Amino acid sequence: MYDGPDWAELADARSAPLEVSLDLLDTLHRRWVVFLQSLGPNDFQRPVTHPEWGEWTIDGLLQLYAWHGPHHVAHVTELRRREGW
Repeated sequence: MYDGPDWAELADARSAPLEVSLDLLDTLHRRWVVFLQSLGPNDFQRPVTHPEWGEWTIDGLLQLYAWHGPHHVAHVTELRRREGW
């Protein structure tokens, strides 16, 4: 587990080109696709333990992350609009 605000203050996060983080995120998502495609229909109801939120199903976490990505994109889009970037 990591603390997002502290993670964002590390030297590499502050100085590396943005593309490095975007490439990392893209690679993580590609890995998730391979994993999720390997599951059978019943596997999505398997319980998993999230370190902060306790017990969930794979399906429940997948729904959360399906919302989470667009939510962050909306933050960035609004920041770009507000700052005129």
